[in-house]
Amino acid sequence: MRRSFKLSKSSSSDKLNKSKSSICSPTSLSMKKKDVQENNSLVVCFGELLIDFVPTVSGVSLAEAPGFKKAPGGAPANVAVGIARLGGSSAFIGKVGADEFGYMLADILKQNHVDNSGMRFDTHARTALAFVTLRADGEREFMFFRNPSADMLLTEAELDKDLIQKVSEDEITFLTNGEDAYDDNVVMTKLFHPNLKLLLVTEGGDGCRYYTKYFHGRVNGIKVTAVDTTGAGDAFVGGLLNSMASDPDIYMDEKKLRDTLLFANGCGAVTVTEKGAIPALPTKEAVLKILDGATAN
Repeated sequence: MRRSFKLSKSSSSDKLNKSKSSICSPTSLSMKKKDVQENNSLVVCFGELLIDFVPTVSGVSLAEAPGFKKAPGGAPANVAVGIARLGGSSAFIGKVGADEFGYMLADILKQNHVDNSGMRFDTHARTALAFVTLRADGEREFMFFRNPSADMLLTEAELDKDLIQKVSEDEITFLTNGEDAYDDNVVMTKLFHPNLKLLLVTEGGDGCRYYTKYFHGRVNGIKVTAVDTTGAGDAFVGGLLNSMASDPDIYMDEKKLRDTLLFANGCGAVTVTEKGAIPALPTKEAVLKILDGATAN
C-alpha cells in the first residue's frame, strides 16, 4: 500500500544514519526526537521518491500531450514535505539513483526543510520516472519508467510486515472479496481488530470515514475545482500525521479526531487545485483559508 503508516514512540532519529541503503517500504513512522522541543515529534517517512512528468494540457493522452511539467513526487516523500509545510518536523529515508534527478530530489527535500540524511544513492540504478495522464476532471493515470529504479531495490527481509494499513474504498472491496465498501458492518467485521486503534477509509473529494473501538463516523470533503489529484491523499496523510505527532491520543476524542480529519481533508483539497504533488502541498495558512471560505460536501 502506498499510503500505509504506523506510529512509534520508542525509536530515535539516530536510525536515519544507520539505516540500510535499500530501505524503501512505502510507510510513514512517527518517532520522538531527543533534540527537538518537548511536544514536537519527528515524523519519519520512507519509501519512493521520484519525478512525475505532468502534461501541460489536461484531458489528453500521453502521446497527444504537447509538453510536460517536471514535478517531484512519491507518496512517502509527499507526506514528509506536507508535514514540513504545515510547520511539523519530518525526515525521509529512501533510495534514488546517483544521477541528476536523484540529487535534485535530495535538494528539494532539503529546501522544504525535510531531513534527508537517510537518503541513499544507487550507482547502478536510475531514479524512478513517472508520466502522468490528467483527465479533464483532474484524475490521473501513471506510466512508470523502472528497469528497475533505485527505489525498488529492497528485499522482503527489509520490509516491516507489521504495518497498519490506510485504505480506500477500492482497497476495502479488494480486501473483503468484493463486499460493499460503504457498509460499516463490513468494515468493522472484516478489517477492524482488537489491536487496531484507528481505521480510516478515504473517499477522495467526498471526505473520509473513521472507525475506533468506541465510535465511528464520516467527515465530509471540501468542494473545490480539481486540476490535478496527484498527491491529494498524501497531503491528507501529512495533515493527519502532523496532528497525531503532537497529540498521539487524538483518536480517543471524537471531536478532536473530526477536527483533525476536516483539516486533513482541507490539505487534500488545496493540493488538487494545482498541478504536481510536492509543488502543490499546502501550508497551514492555506488550509485554514480554504476551510474558512469553502463549503463541505
